[in-house]
Amino acid sequence: CHGVDLEGETPDWQVRDADGYLPAPPHDETGHTWHHPDQLLFDMTKFGIAEAANLPDYATRMPAYEGILEDEEIVAILSFIKSRWPAPVRQYQDDINRRFQEQTR
Repeated sequence: CHGVDLEGETPDWQVRDADGYLPAPPHDETGHTWHHPDQLLFDMTKFGIAEAANLPDYATRMPAYEGILEDEEIVAILSFIKSRWPAPVRQYQDDINRRFQEQTR
């Protein structure tokens, strides 16, 4: 769904389709994945976006992978995605993680 090179489903990934769903976004530096802390990315993958973001009515085609992927597999996938980001993007996301951890202490 997110593309072989993490480029996303379509260039118009921020525009809902005729059914009201957003296309799969890119997970490269042109997307928004790196704007989120690791814990939210993990939770969205495992539990689904609606539950992870506490948006019960959020319309998405993204499945929840709980019971399909082990936690270690989710971490490996997210690590792969992050490994493809340029250094400044990784640093920005590291800063987000640091602030998130400080807020949740």
